[in-house]
Amino acid sequence: MRVGIVGCGLIGNKRARALGGDKLVAVADANLQRAEQLAKQHPGCEVLPDWQKLVARDDVDAVVVATTTDVLAPATHAAVRAGKHVLVEKPAARNATELQPIAAAARRAFESTGCVAKVGFNHRFHPAFQKAREIFEGGHLGEMMFVRARYGHGGRLGMEKEWRGNRTIAGGGEMLDQGVHLVDLSRWFLGEFAHVAGSVERYFWNWEVEDNGFCHLKTAGGQTAWLHASCSEWKNLFSFEIYGKNAKLHIEGLGGSYGVERLAYYKMLPQMGPPETTTWDYPGEDRSWHAEWAHFTECIRDRRQPSGNLDDALAALTVIGKLYAQGVGAKN
Repeated sequence: MRVGIVGCGLIGNKRARALGGDKLVAVADANLQRAEQLAKQHPGCEVLPDWQKLVARDDVDAVVVATTTDVLAPATHAAVRAGKHVLVEKPAARNATELQPIAAAARRAFESTGCVAKVGFNHRFHPAFQKAREIFEGGHLGEMMFVRARYGHGGRLGMEKEWRGNRTIAGGGEMLDQGVHLVDLSRWFLGEFAHVAGSVERYFWNWEVEDNGFCHLKTAGGQTAWLHASCSEWKNLFSFEIYGKNAKLHIEGLGGSYGVERLAYYKMLPQMGPPETTTWDYPGEDRSWHAEWAHFTECIRDRRQPSGNLDDALAALTVIGKLYAQGVGAKN
C-alpha cells in the first residue's frame, strides 16, 4: 500500500517506522525541514508543500494524519472525500461537533467503496490490553462493575508555551490529549456512558487549558468509570483497573518512563480471601504502533470496520465535551 503522512513530528515518525511492508511515498508538514528529514529515511518519498496536495495524489492509497489538533479534522475530511483510507491521530478533532460530519462521511465511504477510517487509539493495541480484552471476551470477569484509571506525566520545561496550551489549536488540555485514551478504553470495556460528571482544573501550568481532568462516568446499567488524567504527575504513571464480579484486571505501565508494561489477573475464589493471581510482563519496545497499523491494513483487506474508528472517537469526544461544558477551573 502506498502511504502519505501529513505531519512529520514525533508521532508522524512513529507511524512511518510502523508501516511494515507498506511504502511511504509522500510527506507534508508546515515545517519543511522536518518533512525532508523524514523523507530521507524512505527512498523515493516526495516532500510536498501542503497537505491538500498530498491527499489529492493518485499514488497515495492511505493517509496518516498526525498534525496539531486543529488540522486533524479538515485533513481527514479531505482524505475521506478523495477516496483514501485514513488513520488519523487521536482525538481526531477538537470537539464532537467538528468530528460529526467527518464520521458521517467516513460511514458513507466505507459502505460505498470500502474506504477505512481509523483513529490512532494505539493503547487498544498494547499487548497488555490485547490480553485483557481476550480475558474479558472470554467471560472470565463476570458481570462488569467499574473501571478505575489514572494516566499522568510531569510535562517539560516551557510546555506552557507549546501549541498544546493554546485552546484554539489544541481544543482542550490534558483531558483531551491523554484523557481521551482513558475514556476510549473505559467505553471499550463498559459500553456507552449515559451520565458524565467531574471537573477539569488548571492547577500548575500557566496556559489556557486544563492540566488535570477528573471524570465520573456511568452507563445506563450503572457501571462506573472513575478517571484522572494529569500533566502535573511528577512520576509518570499509567494504571487501568477493570473490575468484574468474578475477577479483576490491572494494567500498569506503558514501557519507558511509565515502567514495564504489566497485566495482572486476579481471580476471585469460591471461598473469597486472597485471589488466584496471574501476571504477564511485556518488556522492551512499544510495538502498539506496529500492531495498530497491522490491524488497519487487515481491515482494509477484509473490508471491515476497525477497532477504534471515527464513531468511537466521536463517542469519546462527546463525553469530554460534556465535561468541558462544566468549565475549567483556574487555580494558578
